[in-house]
Amino acid sequence: QVQLVESGGGLVQAGGSLRLSCVASGSFFSTRAAGWYRQAPGKEREWVSGITTFGSTGYADSVKGRFTISRDSAKNTVYLQMNSLKPEDTAVYYCNSGGWSTKPGNIWGQGTQVTVSS
Repeated sequence: QVQLVESGGGLVQAGGSLRLSCVASGSFFSTRAAGWYRQAPGKEREWVSGITTFGSTGYADSVKGRFTISRDSAKNTVYLQMNSLKPEDTAVYYCNSGGWSTKPGNIWGQGTQVTVSS
């Protein structure tokens, strides 16, 4: 059973940066797309960003130009660099694999909390 483990969340002031990491057990990300989703209190989970096995990337309009997704296949890790954070970015961020945008895959991490203070 593949496991995804996120880390890197925390509390940051508006305008600050955080980098999230998602480590997969085994060489999983080399054969599947990976992505990040987030869920704020009282809201549905939404897609944030994704990266394909070929390295193509996609972003939600709300984070375009501020967030960057990347992958290190040698480390079985996907990253989400988040810059110019806003209070509305506050959410639990989840790593996902095997899906894209509105059709996530069935493998999820446990989530990491990101809180942006104003």
